[in-house]
Amino acid sequence: MPLPNPLPIPSLIQKLQWIVDPVQYLKKAAKKYPDIFTADIVGYGCPVVFVNHPQVIREVFINDRKKFAALGEANNVFEPLIGNTSTIMLDGDRHKQRRQLLMPPFHGERMRAYGSLIYNITEKVFSQLPLNKSFSARNVVQEISLLVILEAVFGLHEGKRYCALKQLLALMMDVFKSPLTSSFLLVPFLQKDLGLWSPWGRFLHQRQRIDQLLYAEIRERREQSDPNRIDILSLLMSAKDETGNSMTDQELRDELITLLLAGYETTSTAIAWALYWIHYKPEIREKLLQELHTLGDYPDPMNIVRLPYLTNVINETLRIYPVLMATLPRVVQEPVELLGHPIEPGTVIVGGIYLTHRRESLYPNPEEFQPERFLDRQFSPYEYMPFGAGVRRCIGEALAVFEMKLVLATILSGYQLELESSQPEKAQRRGVTLAPANAVKMVIKGRRVRQKSLIPMATTTAP
Repeated sequence: MPLPNPLPIPSLIQKLQWIVDPVQYLKKAAKKYPDIFTADIVGYGCPVVFVNHPQVIREVFINDRKKFAALGEANNVFEPLIGNTSTIMLDGDRHKQRRQLLMPPFHGERMRAYGSLIYNITEKVFSQLPLNKSFSARNVVQEISLLVILEAVFGLHEGKRYCALKQLLALMMDVFKSPLTSSFLLVPFLQKDLGLWSPWGRFLHQRQRIDQLLYAEIRERREQSDPNRIDILSLLMSAKDETGNSMTDQELRDELITLLLAGYETTSTAIAWALYWIHYKPEIREKLLQELHTLGDYPDPMNIVRLPYLTNVINETLRIYPVLMATLPRVVQEPVELLGHPIEPGTVIVGGIYLTHRRESLYPNPEEFQPERFLDRQFSPYEYMPFGAGVRRCIGEALAVFEMKLVLATILSGYQLELESSQPEKAQRRGVTLAPANAVKMVIKGRRVRQKSLIPMATTTAP
């Protein structure tokens, strides 16, 4: 049985377009078939059906597993990075149980303790940048995100292992920084170890060294347990499932790398996009500064994250360029019908995040950056879904948004920035994300007069 609305483009051309320019590929496909189409692209191992209509996405993602299963094996594009025991790769009850173990560190008082850490790291990194000299905003916030992950997630603060992981993790993620090198992650045929001079060989070497360091850290933590530590690794090591079992070393490793992938590339990319739009449209910057000023001296981080206009700016940033272009896949389990198209079992379906976020009926003038649109309307989880949908929605969403808001608040409150160029930024594939092609070049024109600390100090080792 034919799949719905297959694109009339040769398979090889589709694959190349998806790798080199996924934005134009999706826009052209949606122009011909706005609600549903079949794409023959890399990364899934078979043709995949994109659904871009919110009601259909809802039907797929809230339905029981008898019709649409969220099979971990369908996410095999991530396996070289995150391994095969990560939450993303698990199915059914195992997936549900693992999520229950992972959720507590991302909520409540734990988040408050991470607030001062995020502020301190942001201030430290930005204070070292010279005035009136161009810098890449994306690279700088990428360093901030990496340091936050090393301290808040991995629980590392200093020492040889900290320095080695900092260097290796950045190098490993940079392997897939361009559309060309991203193809090694998306196309299994290219995953050949040809030595350190080849992208895949270099990636495997770096991954092996990172694994050695992570397993050594896990082993030492087990030998020297400290109940007062609140980093996510320590919390996961102490967590037990319903049967009283703790996570294995490999499961801990895979979850750490998953959190790195979810929190490093995606969060830094989103912050870079936000800095671009805030300074590309100065009226947005002024509104944000006025809102931050209302909090006075030493605002609580939880008050910062509740600021409505800051929230709308983040929401619009993640709408116009969501860090992921599509949801994690669902696999049809029994014959169904979507928008009048019969779908056979075994068909892979994804929700088109990028295309849904650009539906004119939902978001008038979708190419325009308008934070106010989130004041006028509340969108359902299937109309606005930058972190995915259903049971596989990103588990680190709360920490990611928390970090985005505090990093932006710290930068805007302390520094007067300008874009180096008035030319618009364009989106470019970076691994599985959409990053600013020119990395958002900026200049610090001056430092703002403000209180000594935006956020009161707090220890990250308190219980």
